[in-house]
Order: sequence, then structure tokens, then C-alpha cells
Amino acid sequence: MLVSGSETRLCGRLVCAMATYRMNWLHFSEDSAGAYAFAAFLVGVASVIRWVLSFLGDDVFVFAAYYPAILFVTYVGGARVGGFAAVLGAVIAWWAFLQPHFAFFPLTSGSGIRLLGYLFACSLIVWGAEHYRSLMKRLQDEEKFRKLAVEELSHRLKNKLATMQSIISFRLREHPHIKDEIIASLCALAATDELIMATQGRGAHLRDILAAEFAPYDVARISMEGPNCLLSPRVALTIALLIHELATNAAKYGAFSNSEGKVSVAWSLSNGQLNLAWRESGGPVIITIPRQRGFGTRLMSRALDQFGGRVETAFETTGLVCKLSLILQERVPTGSSDLAGKGPQ
Repeated sequence: MLVSGSETRLCGRLVCAMATYRMNWLHFSEDSAGAYAFAAFLVGVASVIRWVLSFLGDDVFVFAAYYPAILFVTYVGGARVGGFAAVLGAVIAWWAFLQPHFAFFPLTSGSGIRLLGYLFACSLIVWGAEHYRSLMKRLQDEEKFRKLAVEELSHRLKNKLATMQSIISFRLREHPHIKDEIIASLCALAATDELIMATQGRGAHLRDILAAEFAPYDVARISMEGPNCLLSPRVALTIALLIHELATNAAKYGAFSNSEGKVSVAWSLSNGQLNLAWRESGGPVIITIPRQRGFGTRLMSRALDQFGGRVETAFETTGLVCKLSLILQERVPTGSSDLAGKGPQ
């Protein structure tokens, strides 16, 4: 038998403990002198541990203490450093722990088989640790590249937005009302883009989108209630545009057009579908209900079509009630609901 059962169990526990521990505080360049010095130090520590274990018996745990040391030094220093540690451990074990002790006498057949088994096990450990090390390095490089690409994209979007605003301001200089509406919509999309960039392109939280749109208004007049959810970039931009349209309409004709109006936004998630209700109260009394769908309603309907959604509007005496629903294509994480009556955070 190459390795005893007790030795295998102890080695497995030590290897698992070392593999699951994050060693971000320790880093050596591959094949550096510091890595080799660290390898020698860990082999020395493993030898001391092996010497302590020798009191349990001469033939128990001969090589067990070296396995986690070799795994660790390979992880921080590379395959050649791991191989150096394995050979150094074999030499020390041959000299100190294989009979006769403290001498390089020819190995017996049993000791030789155990030593070869140790070297074979070490080669597997070094190969696995080096493969893991290279994979982690590649993932780190890809993460750095992704972050750089997101930052570059954000910079380009800001430049394009500034250019578009300049063109719109020039072309529509004789129509300031239309110009201001278009630029305001672009700014709303830009604010959501900032939220998406903050999550490294994963999307934006619905509550953050609402808070950005409600920033110009009195938060004491706004309540939001619903689970925390992260929307994909496409959905986030669509919702931002729709909420901006509703808030602009409220500022012109609805709850935000006087000092007493209030807006309540509530949403829920069910079977991959987002349902959102916008309710206004305390604004100007609605006397005449529009018979035709306005631009905002048509805009919302077209925007939600791509997500299999729909919009329902009702002009009640207390104010506008708008209900939106759309199917989320990506899985959305949910959290605990927030209490109503809280303004944007």
C-alpha cells in the first residue's frame, strides 16, 4: 500500500482547508526567488509537523504533511516551485523519516515504493494546482479587460450623448419646448446608463431608476413599494424612459403640478413577469377624460411590445393610474419588500 488510510484522510482535510482559503494577501511572481524561499520555508514547516507526527509511530504520516505545502506553494509560485518543494520534501523525508533515520542509505523496496508513490501524488497535485492557477490568472485578465471595455464604452456613450444634445439644441433652437423634452429624455437614459455601468453592465436596480427619476421632485410626496430587483440593461432603459414620461406628465398636468399632489409606485414579480402600478393623487381634478391616446401612452405601448408587455391607463378623479406589465427575459433576484411611504433612497 502506497499511502495509509489515516494519511489519506489527514491529507484530504489539509488540502481542502488550504484550497478553500483565499490567499489574496500573499503573492509571488512565478519562479521568483521569493517563491522558492517560501517553498523551502513551507517544506521546513511540514518537516517539523512530520517530526511531531512521528511520535505516533514510525510508519504513520510519512509524507502527509508535505502534500498541502506543495499544493500551496504551487498555487502561489507556479509549477516549477511546486516541483522544487516536492523534491526537497522527498529528500528530507528520505533522510529523516525513512529508516534508517538521518542517513541517505539505500532504500528498501517498501520505502522506495512509498517514495515513488509520494512523488507521483505530488506530480498530480502540482499539475492540478498549476492548472487552477493558470485558469484563475486567465479569469482575472478577462475581468480586467471587461472592466476596461465597460469604462471605455461609458466614456464613448457620454461623448455621443453630449454630441447629440448639441445637435438637438442647434436644430431645434426655434422650438425650445420640443428641444427641452428630447434632451430631458436623453438625460434620463444617460442616468440609467450610469446605473448600469456601476454594476459592470449587468443592469440596474428598479428602485435606483425610480430614485434617479424622482430626484428633481419632493421625496416626501413619493412612495415606493416592491421587492428589490435587478433589471437587465434593455429592460432598465425601457423602464427609465417610461417612468420619465410619467413623471414629466405629472409635472405638467398631474400630481407634481401643484403643492399637494402625491405619487405612489408599487411593483411585484410573479413567474418572470414584472407588474408596476403608478398612482397619482391630490393633483388637479380631472374634469375631461382624454378620448384619444396621447403620445406618452403610444410610446409606452411600443416600448413594452418587445417584452410582451402591455400598459393600461385610467383617469380617475384622484388622478392618473397607469399599470405596466412586461415579461423579464432574464432571471431577476428578489429581496424583501420595502415599506410604503419611503421616498427614494
